[in-house]
Amino acid sequence: MPRSPELLVPVAAAGARLDAWLAAERGIPRARAAALAHAGAVLVDGRRAAKSTRLRGGERIAVEEPAAREPDAPPPPRPAMVWEDEHMLVVDKPPGLVVHPAPGHRGQTLVELLGAGEGASFQARAVHRLDRDTSGLMLVAKGEAVQRQLQVVLRRREVEREYLALVAGRLRSRSGTIDAPIGRDPRRRTRMSTTTDKPREARTHFEVEELLEGFTLVRVRLETGRTHQIRAHFSAIGHPLAGDMEYGGRLVPGLERQFLHSARLALDLPWSGVHHEWRSELPADLRAALEAAAGHAGS
Repeated sequence: MPRSPELLVPVAAAGARLDAWLAAERGIPRARAAALAHAGAVLVDGRRAAKSTRLRGGERIAVEEPAAREPDAPPPPRPAMVWEDEHMLVVDKPPGLVVHPAPGHRGQTLVELLGAGEGASFQARAVHRLDRDTSGLMLVAKGEAVQRQLQVVLRRREVEREYLALVAGRLRSRSGTIDAPIGRDPRRRTRMSTTTDKPREARTHFEVEELLEGFTLVRVRLETGRTHQIRAHFSAIGHPLAGDMEYGGRLVPGLERQFLHSARLALDLPWSGVHHEWRSELPADLRAALEAAAGHAGS
């Protein structure tokens, strides 16, 4: 079997799970990294290793791509319906669900689950995106015309988007704005960065919700909506999101993804002028991670 060039695990990744670190490093879905380890294709210092292996830092990792056909992808988690009218949906996206079809992705996506299938009464069109492992509220249009209409409202910054994020360390102020253009990282194309050849305007506002030992829970409001904006901005100021291994985040016991949740959406509907607001509570895994972080503060 062909073997990939060896990857050196940095000391900063000590404590990370093998599948999470490998997925971030190679820019592949975590399920793919886990499947490679399960197939015995991931070697740590020359030995086959389980997906749950905790890294120490300094190891050399190689991947042997298995020749056998991979098993079919498991059914994706389904989004919860929050609100609906004849023009659009508001859904609560679970972590692990990809929004749009993309090269290399196997399995159904959010838009396919909601109405792109044969016989559906409408074609679901995402108005904005959430990363695969980000949970929470999303606007989904019923058809391309409504999608364009809502995206105009979004570009005018007339949609209020708030997130809850757990970030490493203690922020210097109770509130503030990160105003730093971001674009594709020239060294790691799966990441966004403030050091880029093609910067685009990006502003993120935040307020501290709770201070913990080693972490801060923040409420984040997006003024712009660039890819990975919250993750890249907090990493750039030295406070990466908990569990976000791709951007240098720290581990929290039991947390298998970045701590980021789309908690509130609000807008005046363009076809009626009526103001609507929707909220989503933290899902169980993020509540447990928050309790673990708070418990660490009291230990």
